[in-house]
Amino acid sequence: MAVQGSSDVLVDELYETTHQLRQFVEARLRTGGASVARLRALRMLARSEQPLRMRDLSEMTGVAARTATSIVDSLERDGLVERLRHPDDRRAFLLRLTEAGLRCHREAEEIDRRALAEATATLDGDDRERLRALLARIRANTA
Repeated sequence: MAVQGSSDVLVDELYETTHQLRQFVEARLRTGGASVARLRALRMLARSEQPLRMRDLSEMTGVAARTATSIVDSLERDGLVERLRHPDDRRAFLLRLTEAGLRCHREAEEIDRRALAEATATLDGDDRERLRALLARIRANTA
């Protein structure tokens, strides 16, 4: 049962489940030298058809610019991301995955997929559809 942190135990359980799921995936990713934050950045860069500005990556991943910079610095140190001069703005850089970054992204996505499959393995198709429908109703109420 969730620790009471709001006026609604259901909301507390949703938050606790999300937090626990993130920790579960984080532990699996760590074995491959990744993290949820790094995977999110790699994912956005891999899905983008063109190199991204730091500001765009920050917005797409939902993290503060300072946090995005820290993540990119780490990825760059590991040879997974490269900074390219922006062709139209001499003050700006564009971010692109290296070949090693593309490999790391693929590996991290597979670890993530397996971890999430393990975490939800006891839910059958009907359970999944019911849960998705309930979560959609909550999102619709808060949109």
